[in-house]
Amino acid sequence: MSGAGERDGSSASDEEWERFLRESVTGAAEAPVEPSARAREVERRPPESSGPPEGRRTYSPARPRRRTGWYVTGLVAAVALLVVGVFPQQFVGWFGGDGGGQDGAPLAAESESPRNAPGAEPGLRPTVSEPFRGSPAARWADGSAGIAVPPAKATGWMDVHQVDRALRKSRDFLVATGLDPRVLRGARPTKAIALLNPHQKDVQDYLRTALSSKVPAPDTDPLLLFSRFRPEQAQLVGDVVKTRGRLMYQEGKRGAVEVTADVTFVYPVIRTGDGGRDAEVVRTIVRREVVMSWDNPGKVITEPGTMSLVSYALDMTNGGCSVPTGYFVPPFGTADQQPAEQPHRVDPYDRTKAIDTSDGTTDAGDGCATATRS
Repeated sequence: MSGAGERDGSSASDEEWERFLRESVTGAAEAPVEPSARAREVERRPPESSGPPEGRRTYSPARPRRRTGWYVTGLVAAVALLVVGVFPQQFVGWFGGDGGGQDGAPLAAESESPRNAPGAEPGLRPTVSEPFRGSPAARWADGSAGIAVPPAKATGWMDVHQVDRALRKSRDFLVATGLDPRVLRGARPTKAIALLNPHQKDVQDYLRTALSSKVPAPDTDPLLLFSRFRPEQAQLVGDVVKTRGRLMYQEGKRGAVEVTADVTFVYPVIRTGDGGRDAEVVRTIVRREVVMSWDNPGKVITEPGTMSLVSYALDMTNGGCSVPTGYFVPPFGTADQQPAEQPHRVDPYDRTKAIDTSDGTTDAGDGCATATRS
């Protein structure tokens, strides 16, 4: 006969049954526990993984690779910079500049009036192979590159594009008057004349007289606007003329755009026919200040693409100081001569002061000014 306490053919004492009922309510010390979601995540990971699981919106960055190539490149660049710093004159030519031998790196374009004259240079005479040696001009730009043109902005009657065009044509005028090889050899400055307002009577009268007279007067000397050498007397050394200067502009009369040019030209020349490497080189240094007015055609009679001259002034050294001839006259054979007296002395490379317009040249009354250097 079966008793009430039997379970599947087994029997238990009253003490065991009472303990079973008690543990069912309080929980046994070794009873299994339902794993949490966190525990399930851990259990699903591969056995070799360790550490907490990743969040859904995080990532583990890949281990950075060593960039040995960059370190080597940086080391080479540092060595190259060190070499260039120690021997700059050997590398300037690689980048299109003219280091001027031992005279240093090329100067940046002139953007404002300089505060100081260029420093002293080594006392070296120019040669046919190095015509700018021992001169501040050795660091200047070649030709038109030395004439700085400022950014254009709408001014007077012109919009920004018209002002930019006026500035470019103003520089073209300086090139045509001071750098054109034909004009330098005495030819008629046709390109420059084409940029001048044909209705400006006083300027047209000046041109007619200056370019036709064999012995011009001081106020009709063509050198006031045009650089010229007599081909039978002097010739340029090579084809490089050094320049330094800039253009400035403002609104002028009747809404015109008034452009002022202040540029120094350095011409190395030798006697014509003296082409030996030991030939004497003389540097004729010319500074010009030209004020040009690009007039409003609605208010001034003019022609498209032309401008009027407001004023022009000249300062020259080693260009002659006797009666005007219409050409520069370099003083060959006088390099070792010292004047008995010290007349008015000027530094032709000093651009800190305005041109003295009292006589239009560096002449000092009864004599020619003496340049402190050339």
